[in-house]
Amino acid sequence: MDKITWALIAIVAGAVIGAGLTYVFKKLPEKWLQDYDYDPKAPDFRLSKRMKFIPHGVISAALLAIAYSAAIVCDHDGFFLGGANPYRLIAVLLAWPVIIMVAMSDRLNRIIPDEFSIALLVIGIGSTIGDCLVRSPWHSPYAAWYVPLLNHVIAGVAGFGVLWVIGFLSETFLGKEGMGMGDMKLLGACGMLCGCYGLIVTLYVGIILGGLFAIPLFIRKRIRIARENKMIRESSDPVAARRELAKKKANIHFADDPDYLAFGPFLALGAGVFIALEPVWHTQLFGVFAAMGVYF
Repeated sequence: MDKITWALIAIVAGAVIGAGLTYVFKKLPEKWLQDYDYDPKAPDFRLSKRMKFIPHGVISAALLAIAYSAAIVCDHDGFFLGGANPYRLIAVLLAWPVIIMVAMSDRLNRIIPDEFSIALLVIGIGSTIGDCLVRSPWHSPYAAWYVPLLNHVIAGVAGFGVLWVIGFLSETFLGKEGMGMGDMKLLGACGMLCGCYGLIVTLYVGIILGGLFAIPLFIRKRIRIARENKMIRESSDPVAARRELAKKKANIHFADDPDYLAFGPFLALGAGVFIALEPVWHTQLFGVFAAMGVYF
């Protein structure tokens, strides 16, 4: 079959699987979508939110259709189709549904289940085995067989370590949590999945996407604060109005905080963009990496 036919198949498969993730997400155990120490009998306990077909299922179907078809359309030199290494295409097919559920879980419940990070880690191990068995195009043909293994392991450790350092510095000098443990585990798994080159792309794409979403969120926050201050000023009892507003904010569950921007989805999507468009990254960025000396 030609590439157009494969792309159409990828679109249909992605749309069907993406829509089906709504059902899968609804069947996830409650404890996966709660903090480790959650208590169902606590007064502030809140059942986890689940994906709905509209809008979450539609978004998932669109994202997965785009990811699968993009991998086919951007394929060249047998990177995915007809190549000697089927592990890369398998990694794309398996990892993207997990990536979407990571994004939905963090967005809806402010939690990244360890099970999702473990799934990405296992897929990454499979991809690493494929790179060791079949020569990776990212590495010199004269490189030792264990170089791809080191590449993925180092990326996994670095991914976890970078966010751990950020979290440590934030807690030490700012007195607040900078990065959640879920984000650390996720980026470690993404590093194992993508390797060192992919980890760089993952961070860049994640930061850019996060910044694009953070700007309107910041603007919305400033508008809301201005509106609240105006309401307090115009109130007959400003002190009582401020107290009532503070009480309402205190009763908001942490996962429903309107000012919270989950970073996990952007990291996961960054990894997804890399593995789906890996032939493009290799063609366009390999020379840049080599010029920087990042060549194994």
